[in-house]
Amino acid sequence: MPGKRDYYEVLGLKKGASDDEIKKAYRKLAKQHHPDLNQNDPKAEEKFKEVNEANDVLSDPSKRQRYDSFGHAGIDPSYGGGSGGGGGFSGFSSGFGGFRTNFSTEGIDLSEIFDSIFGDGPGSRSASAAGAPPPRRGADIAVSLEISFMEACKGISHEIEINRAEICDTCNGNGAKPGTVPKTCSDCSGAGKVRIQQRTVLGFMSSTQTCTSCQGKGKVIESPCTTCNGAGRVQKRKRVMVDVPAGIDDGQTLAVRNEGNIGVNGGQKGDLNVRIMVKKDAFFERRGFDLFCEIPVSFSQAALGAEVDVPTIDGNVRMSVKEGTQPDTVMRLRSKGVKKLQRDARGDQFVKIIVEVPRHLNRKQRELITQLDKELTDKNFEKRKGFFERLRRG
Repeated sequence: MPGKRDYYEVLGLKKGASDDEIKKAYRKLAKQHHPDLNQNDPKAEEKFKEVNEANDVLSDPSKRQRYDSFGHAGIDPSYGGGSGGGGGFSGFSSGFGGFRTNFSTEGIDLSEIFDSIFGDGPGSRSASAAGAPPPRRGADIAVSLEISFMEACKGISHEIEINRAEICDTCNGNGAKPGTVPKTCSDCSGAGKVRIQQRTVLGFMSSTQTCTSCQGKGKVIESPCTTCNGAGRVQKRKRVMVDVPAGIDDGQTLAVRNEGNIGVNGGQKGDLNVRIMVKKDAFFERRGFDLFCEIPVSFSQAALGAEVDVPTIDGNVRMSVKEGTQPDTVMRLRSKGVKKLQRDARGDQFVKIIVEVPRHLNRKQRELITQLDKELTDKNFEKRKGFFERLRRG
């Protein structure tokens, strides 16, 4: 390879030639040296390969940039020695075969450039420069809490039991048996990660991986704590007081900060996420922050009007049923609904009037209703009057 010609020279071009000039020169030379057209010329195949190789590099913007910067070594890291033309190398020798030799062009130390890009060589493994493993936040804990309908409307403080990771009291969280201390991992120098260099067709590629020797902890425990088996954490049963705010609804999640599992490497604790499950109520139905209920009234109460007791989440209130109230009439009690979360405002309560028709009448009751019905006319029944008028017209 030391005798490789400059690719621009192979195509008969100058450095900086345009893409069109490269394409035209390649087509001309490829046809000129094609083995099928030069069967009596034993060197035609070699020239044809040389032309194709030059075109493959110069027609690819990425390869051409590397070639223009580093010559043949920018395309083939194993290329060594010689003054390979366009690269302008002097005294170049490979730094990837177990030894390193400085090589330069125009005052630039290219071995430093290659080291910064590719590392120390194929398949090499070196400690990450990131320092100690970073703190990691502890995992969240998810639980469910069932409360009554009234507890959801009013709010409640409720104590729940959970299992969560806590610092081991025996080793104070370092994972080592009392009287011993963890040692810095020699493979990653305490970083918890290592850098891997692998050789590919594009050169040496570097990636960072978790250190397998210490499992990313940066420390190696030779004598593990017998209580936590070297983990530094143990599961403990804890009681946590949860303040459920007034107005919370079924299916909502309440986040209790810093009541989850303990963090790693000094990281903060996770959260306790409490999913609220609200029991159904026999009387109220909730829609957002509004409440809905039904109140049965007698025929006489609906016809004559009355004051009736209506339950609310704050207790019973008196509500006026107007004279002539029709079945399924909906009345509103303002600000008697559910408190809105983090606000002083409340929803409303809607009361649907159910007029109950009497059943199981005795003889006297029948006579009275019959007598009443005879006294009533169409003027007393607006809907019935309008119905028969439409029927007669139609």
